[in-house]
Amino acid sequence: MSPLSHSILQDRPAAGRRLIEPLLPYANRPDVIVLALPRGGVPVAYEVATALKVRLDLMLVRKLGVPSHPEYAMGAIASGGIQIRNEEALRVHPIDRAAFDAVVERESRELLRREQVYRGTRPAVQLKDQVVILIDDGLATGASMRAAIQALRTQAPSRIVVAVPVAPIETVEALRSEVDELICPLMPEWFTSIGHWYMDFSQTSDAEVIDLLRRAWQRGECG
Repeated sequence: MSPLSHSILQDRPAAGRRLIEPLLPYANRPDVIVLALPRGGVPVAYEVATALKVRLDLMLVRKLGVPSHPEYAMGAIASGGIQIRNEEALRVHPIDRAAFDAVVERESRELLRREQVYRGTRPAVQLKDQVVILIDDGLATGASMRAAIQALRTQAPSRIVVAVPVAPIETVEALRSEVDELICPLMPEWFTSIGHWYMDFSQTSDAEVIDLLRRAWQRGECG
């Protein structure tokens, strides 16, 4: 058994439960909202929002993958026209403007599709003066989370908290200065991918996202 085996995350719901204790100060507060980065962040965030008895909603972000290495983020986009570039990735994998724009266009279409599929006619949540907890299933380069933070900041929340189960130390340190609080229980010294630290990292489906959101929204309306 690996000496780090106790730190391996079982699955996304289990990873979410690891975030509950450090986030307990935000429990039962009407000014707190958890925003999940779909799709993988939704099962993680659902556990947190349920345990803390706070609202759950979405922060739609799309990674811009390098065409030759799609898993490697050369930037990210978020709702509201937010776009960021990962200049370091673009130095390692240089591509021309047309190729970059083609990826932006494709991911923008997917962002819009997800907005329509997940939210339907539900109005966007108002985040001004709210405490917002951004949750994903992990960070690698941090590009998607950085886009989420920038998009969120335009809505003037009172506090921005990032909570993720696992991320490389250098990404956590780079992001920490951009938010009010950053929680990450597992920061391995060597990091290959987020999925490496999960026993089950199977893809979250649209159907799972919709089901968890409906459950959370029904609970809020009933409560």
